[in-house]
Amino acid sequence: MNGIRVALLLAALSLAACAGGPPEVPYPAFVDSNELEDVFLASLPGVRAKQLAGDPMTRRTSNRIDLPADWKGTSGGTPGRSMELFVLAGKLRLADIELGPGGYAFLPAGSLGFNMRTEDGARILYFVNDADPDAVIRSPIIMDSALLKWQPSPVPGISTKELRADPGTGATTWLKRIEVGAAIPWESSSAVREGFLVSGAYRHTECVGSEPVTEPYAAGGYFYRPPNAINGGPLAGADTEAVWLLRETGAGILVTVDGCKPAEPAN
Repeated sequence: MNGIRVALLLAALSLAACAGGPPEVPYPAFVDSNELEDVFLASLPGVRAKQLAGDPMTRRTSNRIDLPADWKGTSGGTPGRSMELFVLAGKLRLADIELGPGGYAFLPAGSLGFNMRTEDGARILYFVNDADPDAVIRSPIIMDSALLKWQPSPVPGISTKELRADPGTGATTWLKRIEVGAAIPWESSSAVREGFLVSGAYRHTECVGSEPVTEPYAAGGYFYRPPNAINGGPLAGADTEAVWLLRETGAGILVTVDGCKPAEPAN
């Protein structure tokens, strides 16, 4: 997480933590994407972008993008990098396939890209990832996630839809639905995880220096959590049914823990 934006945010959080009061979170969490400034994306001219996370040195980036009405462009395929997008609102035509809310696409490294256009405008999530030589998925994935069935998880009230899972790298993108009343365990993942709240109202807890920090998320909320960060717990939960889009760009081991305490790296 070497991007200028993230570095500045971490510095600001560190200064706030020194000022006393409740512990601050030393990584991007409880971010409201609506409050971020617009940035320019050379690969998608004419759009309004909110950069959620990124590294300007490698062009690895996570963004929420608003495409204006009658916009035309390309998917921005970049040599040596893969691209993902998820439609939040509106309709987007990718090549000859129309994607509405819940539409998902993954273009592996080496793809030439697709023409994209929208008549009435659309809001999308747009991710560019560094290429991984261990990746097994070499063909584009384009789907309507609404056609997938929710799969139950070991935790009652929580279900998932898998959008992509690369058996070579362990990179995974999925949707997670949390019902009101679902009990959220304390847990940590050995991989970097980022999440965007697609819909609903939710509250979550980050364990910081053995102290819980609980804050709400509304639709458009975002986090970028480093490996082995403990989070969740009894104060976390959905105030209305909540749906997250979650990503891990490498293999991660998810473990449950007893509570908010110093994290131990997963083996």
